[in-house]
Amino acid sequence: MMPGMSPDTAPPDTPTQTSHYRICPLCEACCGLDVRVADGRVIGIRGADHDVFSHGYVCPKGFALKDLHEDPDRLRTPLIKRDGVFVEASWGEAFAEIQRRLLPLIQTHGRDAVALSIGNPAAHKMGLLLYFPRLARALGTKNIYSASTLDQMPKQLSSGLMFGHWLSVPVPDIDHSDLLMILGANPMASNGSLWTVPDYRGRAKALRARGGRIVVIDPRRTETAEAADAHHFIRPGSDVFLLAAMVHTLFAEGLARPGAHLAPWLNGVDAVREAVAAFSPEAVAARCGLAAGAIRGLARELAAARRGCLYGRIGTCTQPFGTAASWLVDVINALTGHLDQPGGAMWPRAAAFARNTEGRPGIGAGIATGRHASRVSGAPEVFGELPTTLLAEEIETPGPGQVRALISVASNPVLSSPNGPRLARALDTLDFMVSLDVYLNETTRHADVILPGVSPLEDGHYDVAFPQLSARNHARYSPPVLPRAPGSLPEWQILQSLAGIVMGRGADVDPVALDDERVAADVQRLIGADSGANMDAVLAAVAPWQGPERLVDLSLRAGPYGDGFGRRADGLTLARVAEAPGGVDLGPLQPRLPEMLRTPSGRIELAPAVLLADLQRAVADLATPAPPLVVIGRREVRSNNSWMHNLPTLAKGPERCTLLLHPQDAARHGVADGERVRITGAHGSVVAPVRLDDAMMPGVASLPHGWGHGVPGTRLSLAAEQPGANLNDLLDDAQRDPLSGNAVLSGVAVTLSPA
Repeated sequence: MMPGMSPDTAPPDTPTQTSHYRICPLCEACCGLDVRVADGRVIGIRGADHDVFSHGYVCPKGFALKDLHEDPDRLRTPLIKRDGVFVEASWGEAFAEIQRRLLPLIQTHGRDAVALSIGNPAAHKMGLLLYFPRLARALGTKNIYSASTLDQMPKQLSSGLMFGHWLSVPVPDIDHSDLLMILGANPMASNGSLWTVPDYRGRAKALRARGGRIVVIDPRRTETAEAADAHHFIRPGSDVFLLAAMVHTLFAEGLARPGAHLAPWLNGVDAVREAVAAFSPEAVAARCGLAAGAIRGLARELAAARRGCLYGRIGTCTQPFGTAASWLVDVINALTGHLDQPGGAMWPRAAAFARNTEGRPGIGAGIATGRHASRVSGAPEVFGELPTTLLAEEIETPGPGQVRALISVASNPVLSSPNGPRLARALDTLDFMVSLDVYLNETTRHADVILPGVSPLEDGHYDVAFPQLSARNHARYSPPVLPRAPGSLPEWQILQSLAGIVMGRGADVDPVALDDERVAADVQRLIGADSGANMDAVLAAVAPWQGPERLVDLSLRAGPYGDGFGRRADGLTLARVAEAPGGVDLGPLQPRLPEMLRTPSGRIELAPAVLLADLQRAVADLATPAPPLVVIGRREVRSNNSWMHNLPTLAKGPERCTLLLHPQDAARHGVADGERVRITGAHGSVVAPVRLDDAMMPGVASLPHGWGHGVPGTRLSLAAEQPGANLNDLLDDAQRDPLSGNAVLSGVAVTLSPA
């Protein structure tokens, strides 16, 4: 969608029409929106031309905010299940029911008997993202699960091991690059993932217009590949072999030249050289589906680029070697001298909440994993979480520490994680379940109490995580567009109330007073490292704000651009960001070595021992033959997440849940275009229509994720009209990247038969 386009056209502001700025919460691009309101109703949405980051760009998802706000299926009142049927209840009744049933479980079985699950939408709502950790700390359970182990944990783990923090993820500086090499990612559809880059299409066109090149490596000739200069097919799950062979080539041909800016900060170059000795291009070519010459050509092209970058994303993460592949992407950027250089892979300098801007610069404690392990499979904790695919077995398996209750927050793992039917059966055996969600969906239908979230248009918003991943530095805040509906509660207060209950403070705990206590404790810790700050003065400075806004103000003031609580007159505060039309532009990405490092050595750890060891696992796996047919997922602009299928603006148009299949594979299976086929995997089968497409690599089929609606007991009426097939029903919940715990969602063997 071009900047400024909108399906709704509204005249300029009139006495009854007003324009409101809102940051879009529906994907990682975080575009600025101009929302037109008349008589309390949204009458149009378009890109905000004055947004300092997105400059008027908007995709179809932004327009769907109106649908989400008005969706009759969206929950607006707490629900309590009575005799198997949900009935409306007051907030007091809902919290009392939670206290009555949850506290005895904790007292009898311990805090680990309660699991927490948080989903993708929480990343786009600051109340959820900032207050979920408070609930987790209050509960004190080791059983914490999130969508990160279905998506991105390998990249977070490799970044933590190399650079010292989980969110120190280098991103492409596309606005200054001459060569962008993309592996297993489709930013034309996603506008970046672990890379916040609104209007990727426009930025890519600008890159090519200045003489640059874009090269895509993917099992499907995606929308990104169609607009690139070159595309190479790759067998799903073989990214680690390709990347190791590219590193092998860099060393073998004398192309490993980090440069004077980077070489002094690298530990482990020789160890990496030894580790990739077995991965010559000839050794991996058959497994990757790329000729040895093509592999060498990719390495040479990246090494020769003046300002280049290799970017790998979800395809590199959702496989058995996800962490190793994520690591090798950054190894290649480092060895070619493209790390921490303009036009290469760079670290944003976020205005708030970024640990790599806090404390002593250039050195830190690094990260730790395995501080505890899952009870049944013994999987290590990573970033405070256990793999989501283990939740079912932790519920099913009797014994001390068995999960008997669940609190889910904006989370739908029954639909979004492998072997969802098993998890659904497990949820039915829980003693108690609470969900905080806007929908009665495939997961929340199992709850005993559902607490409704609020419409994004009724929330203020500051992007907590995404400025740490953005293509340009910025700080933006958008206030609520519409007043909160009568009888609703902001999500931060819901989470504070739940925290109060599990702390033993009672169902009628005052969430605002509880927040005041926590903020005072936070400020006490904050000024402990800042002798120039005074606690009373700090609390007075942030007093105009409440809830998440107060936490944002605290972090902005203490951040790298902040006012230092009055010590820097021109520094940022939330008030200054809110007053700036479209936010505050903080400039292009800049080199940050060594100050952003938080490793104990104060250097980049290019050869973490666990990753070197994992390459030996890859050596052993290299000879494994590829299955005749494997399935991969795909993302589309209009259906990035399952709940978007209930919004008319995004649901209209042709059927999207189709199996893409190369004509050769169709002929081999006797399948014709448009026919319905049964796809069978490790744990089940689904039926979907086939669409023949030579954009697929032979031997690879593609089914989009997030479908499989129409389950009894849900209230997603529009989604149920076109339920689609659930890719995750085909997948094995026992298959994980052993280092990060991330689920294997890609390159899984399937068979086809007539439906």
